[in-house]
Amino acid sequence: MAEKKIKSEELFRVSRNKWHLPPTTTINGFQVRPGIYQTNGAMLINEGVNFTVHSLGATTCTLLLYHRQEKKPFVEIPFPETFRIGNTFSMIVYDLDITEFEYAYSFDGPYDPAKGLLFNRKNVILDPYAKAVTGQSVWGEKQSGSPVYKARVVNSTFDWGEFKKPGLDFKDMIIYEMHVRGFTRHGSSQVKFPGTFEAIAEKIPYLLELGINAVELMPIFEFDEGESDRSYDGERLFNYWGYNTVSFFAPNTGYTAGSEYNREGDELRRVIKELNSNGIEVILDVVFNHTAEGNESGPCFSFKGIDNNIYYMLTPDGHYFNFSGCGNVLNCNHPIVQQFILDCLRYWVIEYRVDGFRFDLASILGRNEDGSPMSKPPLLQSLAFDPILGSVKLIAEAWDAGGLYQVGSFPSWNRWAEWNGKYRDDMRCFLKGDANMAAAAIQRITGSKDLYSPENRGDNASVNFLNCHDGFTLYDLYAYNSKHNEKNGWNNTDGDNNNNSWNCGVEGETTEEAVLELRDRMRKNAFAVLMCSRGCAMFLSGDEFCNTQFGNNNAYCQDNEISWLDWSRQIPYKGMLRFSREMIQFRKNHPIVRSTLLPAKCGFPDTSIHNEQEWNAACNSETRVVGVMMAGYDKKKRKDDVVFLGMNMYWEPRQMQLPKLPADMKWVVMVNTASTPSELVQTCGVDVIMMVERSVVIAVAKRQDCIK
Repeated sequence: MAEKKIKSEELFRVSRNKWHLPPTTTINGFQVRPGIYQTNGAMLINEGVNFTVHSLGATTCTLLLYHRQEKKPFVEIPFPETFRIGNTFSMIVYDLDITEFEYAYSFDGPYDPAKGLLFNRKNVILDPYAKAVTGQSVWGEKQSGSPVYKARVVNSTFDWGEFKKPGLDFKDMIIYEMHVRGFTRHGSSQVKFPGTFEAIAEKIPYLLELGINAVELMPIFEFDEGESDRSYDGERLFNYWGYNTVSFFAPNTGYTAGSEYNREGDELRRVIKELNSNGIEVILDVVFNHTAEGNESGPCFSFKGIDNNIYYMLTPDGHYFNFSGCGNVLNCNHPIVQQFILDCLRYWVIEYRVDGFRFDLASILGRNEDGSPMSKPPLLQSLAFDPILGSVKLIAEAWDAGGLYQVGSFPSWNRWAEWNGKYRDDMRCFLKGDANMAAAAIQRITGSKDLYSPENRGDNASVNFLNCHDGFTLYDLYAYNSKHNEKNGWNNTDGDNNNNSWNCGVEGETTEEAVLELRDRMRKNAFAVLMCSRGCAMFLSGDEFCNTQFGNNNAYCQDNEISWLDWSRQIPYKGMLRFSREMIQFRKNHPIVRSTLLPAKCGFPDTSIHNEQEWNAACNSETRVVGVMMAGYDKKKRKDDVVFLGMNMYWEPRQMQLPKLPADMKWVVMVNTASTPSELVQTCGVDVIMMVERSVVIAVAKRQDCIK
């Protein structure tokens, strides 16, 4: 048989100016050769496709080729023993049209569950490095029986052109957390392709008008939204959020507006490029703590069938640890799993140009193979110092379902930031008027230096937030005292019971004007303080126009109007939307609220604390009136930037003295959350704000010749 020649720099050259290829072998009608061992997954090359997969424990591996959408393979091609080097199987198969087939693997080896060995040659195993997955293309389309996932070979030729990333400083980021489907699925979104990546691009003008500069996308890796068979009151329940990854290298095909059979991901690439071109960075919420294979009762379609005892944390008798609360835990600090995660993140940075990652239940990533926490987890250190990941944001959800809570102590190497859960909890309590919270609130507003020392972490550690996908929306935070998760089907036993919320006197919807006015003020208080807190700011999409989940604080299974953004609420809550835009712009206009600047020329310290009297920083258990002044010299504007954040969380009006300014400066009230404007008066030469109960006022020091 004539030798086929491939002009590829990835093949082995044994003599100068000449490519040497081993002869082809015919297996089940297909010509094959040993493959390119240092690659991963399936890769199109001249005249063929290279397939490479790894398994430590398997004795044999077989490539399964399927016609599109067929359930049975049209050919099985065993990897010859000579095509295996170490634990790597690699093979080039010729004369394949990538538009006409799908592939999977079958592994054989020992079956001994007590030792964590689950090899079964009858199982159809998805390539862990699959760039596109079949069987999930239509959102909500349920597979019959156990899931069978197959992969497609991707050949994207996407042109990034003169691509330049925004490159935002961490402290300047205003992150907008969104669910791709929920963001535009509601009919009120008025987009051409609701619930898709493409619809995000349609909403870029809105995002720009709002003023955010980063979006954090809830999981977009291929997941099985239909894995649950549950329903409630006749309505089917889904794994809507997507925290059950099926394939880590493949974008979720249920989020695409059009068919991209062998150019998978180009729609997502276009959206990322367009977002970046408009100055908006893209952060992916990634789930490396567990997979969709679940526990002993779960399916076997991926890691379980490749090397179950390597990829998952197992007890001595072969059962699954469950620090994720989802049935299994990835064994992240095993060298093989470390390499897999690193390969995955590098792929998304190189091929999709993402700007950062938020790691779900990231404390699991720091656990040893026996489940114990590690002081210097190899995976976290590798990610911190990896050159490809050198400029991306690494954000940890610094806790897990096993009780490991590391907010303020997550291993960082000055690279890892954290969702600041203590900011959320402390500020919620302070903002609703709880006792003994003033000192904690001051810490959170001024950068949580008790958690993140300026010497080691600076302003690049804290992601401040009050609301996210997991919990109440901002509207619900001040409309419900208790969660209302009945429609999740667990008798309202799921979801967090500690919401630190307040319904302002009436549970749920009401027509009482006094309650509605108070709720409006409470929402504005929260948003104003968030935008004036040091660190990175994040809020949940829809909070800017009072989106509601009707009291559901764990809407993970609700693919309906509970979770979808209702854009029509922009009309009745236009005041909140306008306020949100103005506060975002205020944050951008005043760098002093985001970070420390050069010393102010007026002599004020960087931060100072005041209660009802200027320069009185005393706090006790009953302190509910707090002023935080931040001052520094803005080099760009060549003037001092002085901002006073006054907060009266007491249930009665209060007076607050403002620090006396130099003679050529004057306080100007820029923000007031009360419907009745707070009055700024002078008493004995001291500026005093007469503050409405439960309100926030922000004043800025301006030169008198600049005041219009």
